[in-house]
Amino acid sequence: AELFTMTYGALVTQLIKDYDDLETVNESLDTMGYNIGLRVCDEFLSKSQISSCKNFQETAQVVAKMGFKMFLGVAGTIPGWSDDQKEFDIELRGNPLERFVELPETHMKLHYSNILCGVIRGALEMIQLRVECRIVKDR
Repeated sequence: AELFTMTYGALVTQLIKDYDDLETVNESLDTMGYNIGLRVCDEFLSKSQISSCKNFQETAQVVAKMGFKMFLGVAGTIPGWSDDQKEFDIELRGNPLERFVELPETHMKLHYSNILCGVIRGALEMIQLRVECRIVKDR
């Protein structure tokens, strides 16, 4: 897990050096995650042996609890839903991507874990769900 965490940190550092614009880095992380999500969906479905989710709420629980646990080793929680039940937050305590990370004040607009948003979008698109995903609170 530590090797993965440090490798991810090196990737983010290189993107910052290459682009020198944090918004572009955020977009790049999202795009990388999206491409990963397209691929891990099949792996998740074959390994988890879950049946089809009945609704969006059940899908959200599977992503938060099973998906994150399978690929990151930590389960997320869903602290709440919007009134129309179309939006929810995933809280990820102990995010392994953020281990050993300290961002300088000049990088506060960087969404360090933005790759996770892309993974969620890509994976859900594979099961015919188009979603928007964004980091609400990051390190």
